[in-house]
Amino acid sequence: MNVKVGVEAHKRSDQDADKQAYRERQRQGACHDRADQGRVLCGPAGSGKSTFAAQHFIPTNIVSSDYCRAMICDDVNNQQVNRDTFDLFYYIIQKRMFLGCFTVADSTALQSEARRKLRELSRRSGYLGCLLIFNIPPEICLKRDKMRQRIVGEQVVAYHAGLLQRTLQDAPHEGWEQVQVLGEEDMDAIIEILAQ
Repeated sequence: MNVKVGVEAHKRSDQDADKQAYRERQRQGACHDRADQGRVLCGPAGSGKSTFAAQHFIPTNIVSSDYCRAMICDDVNNQQVNRDTFDLFYYIIQKRMFLGCFTVADSTALQSEARRKLRELSRRSGYLGCLLIFNIPPEICLKRDKMRQRIVGEQVVAYHAGLLQRTLQDAPHEGWEQVQVLGEEDMDAIIEILAQ
């Protein structure tokens, strides 16, 4: 028991140190995460979007549709509250951008209408928009899905895989300042937006 507590404490200490280093880089201007930039994470369930966000950004930067759903009804699996979930999701993003806060939108964003709305929010607030597409094979997404607490299932993963292929074709023509396609080998990438 004591060993486990020690290990967990060590992990928390490492995470705290990482976040401290991140904040120091932000203070010194070495981070690429300027307030006038936003990140929209786009990809199938199980593609690693939330893991990527947690590894690269501080928690308050991230607006997660799953977290918004949990806030609405205490259940991240409840699809009956989608409208309320995304009302809250877009509301928080809008408020953060209005205040000039660096913002990461974490949802599947595989529907063109969802991406259009996020792009409009960015543009209205004077933000540069960066779309990060997680191009992860469906078999990897399905394997990860089976290990998650919130399992969406094979049908949803297959459906998302089809939407992903359409997104890869459409996204470059949607008006984003930058579109980055991340594969499995790119999970440690540092993404910088360059003004056009």
